[in-house]
Amino acid sequence: MNPQTQMNANPLVRLAEFGQSPWFDFISRDIIESGELARLVVTDGLKGVTSNPAIFEKAVSSGTAYDAFIRENAASSEDAVDLYEKLAVRDVQDAADILRGVYDATDGADGFVSLEVSPHLAFDTEKTIAEARRLWQMVDRPNLMVKVPATPEGIPAIEQLIADGININVTLLFSQAAYRDVANAYVAGLKRRNDAGEGLGRVASVASFFVSRIDSLVDKQIEEKLASAEGDEKERLESLRGNVAVANAKLAYQAYLEIFSGAEWEALAAKGARPQRVLWASTGTKNKDYSDVLYIDELIGPDTVNTIPPATWDAFRDHGTVAQTLTEGVDEARQTLADLAAAGISLDAATDQLLAEAVKLFVDPFDKMIAAVETAMNEVKQ
Repeated sequence: MNPQTQMNANPLVRLAEFGQSPWFDFISRDIIESGELARLVVTDGLKGVTSNPAIFEKAVSSGTAYDAFIRENAASSEDAVDLYEKLAVRDVQDAADILRGVYDATDGADGFVSLEVSPHLAFDTEKTIAEARRLWQMVDRPNLMVKVPATPEGIPAIEQLIADGININVTLLFSQAAYRDVANAYVAGLKRRNDAGEGLGRVASVASFFVSRIDSLVDKQIEEKLASAEGDEKERLESLRGNVAVANAKLAYQAYLEIFSGAEWEALAAKGARPQRVLWASTGTKNKDYSDVLYIDELIGPDTVNTIPPATWDAFRDHGTVAQTLTEGVDEARQTLADLAAAGISLDAATDQLLAEAVKLFVDPFDKMIAAVETAMNEVKQ
């Protein structure tokens, strides 16, 4: 098989046939300097990169790729947070430069690299706005997306930042209701920008809707009920395992189709506005009983992104199935969530819990990373 034929057969590349962009849910100095990131763009059709505090913590604390940078910049940095920012900004700038060709070739529709505001600001609207503006100026790349969490305090920040013309990756979305709030905030921000006489054509955003974590939590609740279930109730509970997250995601996409259509949206689109694509996040399969490409295979459809961790990326390249699945089985998805409620399991309670836990899951590695950088700084200064 010649290289071009092999590339055309690559499931990651073929996602584009169905309007989906594969983004890489990982960043490190190693993949930038080794040429691996550039290679993935060429061979696998990679169209974006996402990062978060947990990813940076892993990159910084494993190996020696950041040692030289820390040594060179320790003395000129105010503290460990300042040094971490310099390190993260450099990685994001370099990754954005590698992906600039994708950004230009797609007229600004793809080719983005994401950098998250400090997770400590998740519940502070004004500080989130200020931090996002500062990071936008520091990175100084048109294909940056600043990540802002979809907490209640994050929603007004998202509207303001879109009105400012800053590209935003809205993260930590678990519920359909929160998704609607985020999409409406995006539209409201575009309206404000348009009313101010500013252009809409280069403002981009994605709404990162988390998937596998929902099954991980809900499956535990299902297992607890199965311990005493019998007959039809047992059969219904067993049918729900591993299906709730995909059902929830499919219905969120139905909300996307509703919000980004009709006269109101078309008026903005006529002025160059782009829809805020849904991005499927947390798509690595955590339950080994399920397919390792479950959350890619089942969520392929137009105007979407799937940000994929490295192991899942390799698995999908090897044995992923490419077909438009996102708009299939919508009625069944509604029935799945109805059955979940009938079984006495609250999806709303689950998604509220996941949001609270997710913020902590980013705060803890952020603090751990800052501590590691501080230790390295102290060693350099001794």
